[in-house]
Amino acid sequence: MSKNYRGDVDAATSDLDFEKNNYQIELETTHGKILLDMWPDVAPEHCRNILGLTRVGFYDGIIAHRVIPGFVVQIGCPNGTGTGGPGYTIKQEFNDRPHEAGVLSMARTSDPNSAGSQFFICLDRVPHLDNQYTVFGKTADQDSLDIVLKIGSVKTNSSDKPLEDVKITGSRVIENAK
Repeated sequence: MSKNYRGDVDAATSDLDFEKNNYQIELETTHGKILLDMWPDVAPEHCRNILGLTRVGFYDGIIAHRVIPGFVVQIGCPNGTGTGGPGYTIKQEFNDRPHEAGVLSMARTSDPNSAGSQFFICLDRVPHLDNQYTVFGKTADQDSLDIVLKIGSVKTNSSDKPLEDVKITGSRVIENAK
């Protein structure tokens, strides 16, 4: 069983202020930099969760364990298999934002309240995910979307795992006053 990061995440997010600041996450990957805008207006707890996990370095060194062209790139499992998480779960915050290319959404099991650390970034419009998974951000610019799409075209095995690791080599939170 992996460590429970709840206390670390709570401590790392104690100074977040969604009223005064906009937040972004920068993921440095083996394929390039991805900048993600957070949408706390529709999913504040999901934003708080990923910002906290990023601040404590949870994602550094983690691989994209699932890539399905035209669908999603999935990241955030500390085991690299899609079976791990941060040792806790958060409740769903379904909203009306569509799952389209560049959208950041939270992965989960069949239980809507089972999200933890695994997220996916859509590679195209995926309407059957709407109102079934929590959307909480999007790529901030075309360069970031291009990197996501590049990752979305890597060669994978029969389990959708990239043949060559696509890794987050570093991550950070960017805070800007509104």
